[in-house]
Amino acid sequence: MSEDFIPVPPGDAAATAARDGWQPLPPRARTLFLLANGAGWGGLALASLVPIGLLLPTPLPALPVAVASLLLLPAWGLWLAVRRYRHTRWLLDDTGLGYRRGRMWHVETRVPRTRVQHVDLKHGPLERRFRLATLVVHTAGTRDSAVAVAGLDADVAARLRDLLAQQVDDDDDDAGTA
Repeated sequence: MSEDFIPVPPGDAAATAARDGWQPLPPRARTLFLLANGAGWGGLALASLVPIGLLLPTPLPALPVAVASLLLLPAWGLWLAVRRYRHTRWLLDDTGLGYRRGRMWHVETRVPRTRVQHVDLKHGPLERRFRLATLVVHTAGTRDSAVAVAGLDADVAARLRDLLAQQVDDDDDDAGTA
């Protein structure tokens, strides 16, 4: 067994990701995810009151179903937001940018540095409030030609943008000398 080996308790995804070089989102991103998902699922709960009122015209079944909708749908959204935050990671290494999300439907996206066309930063009002940003990496090709990593610390996102953009500039310089 090598001396670099660090035992990780089963199910400790954060420790496993950290050992592999995958970086978690900052804690402020969890608040942003909670607000966005809570508002979205809360709006859906409010919208569900119309069909509940139309399909269940008597107060006895309609009221408990409406209350359950108003409580359970936003709670479900908040639970999903926490899980989304907990299972989102990013990585920048010599080969390019990696982005992992999900647990049940695990998605891992790798963008090789050689495929990066240009890089953008997006800062919505809530992201600015929490000093977060969304890094958008546009790639060569037409299928899934952009990868957006939401919830990054604004300073980290700016550094990632600069590093990826520097690679694009270096590749352009190398192509001009050939």
